[in-house]
Amino acid sequence: MSEDLIKQLASHIAAEVLHQPNRVLAPDQPLLSSGIVDSFSLVDLAMYIEDTFGVHLDDSELNKETFDTLAQLASLIASRQA
Repeated sequence: MSEDLIKQLASHIAAEVLHQPNRVLAPDQPLLSSGIVDSFSLVDLAMYIEDTFGVHLDDSELNKETFDTLAQLASLIASRQA
């Protein structure tokens, strides 16, 4: 399940945030701390996650400690869906 979440998140970020649909993002690649996802895109990404996966994210979670890699995002989503 987590692998599918990672692929779906990577695809969305590449296409909608980076506008580079063929870009490959690694599960452990830093998104926020590297600047791939900026503060404006972060809000859109959070809304996408909430709408697509039916989970709630607190504003306090939108930081590099919990939201920096695809693996972290997938883990957070999976824990909320459980």
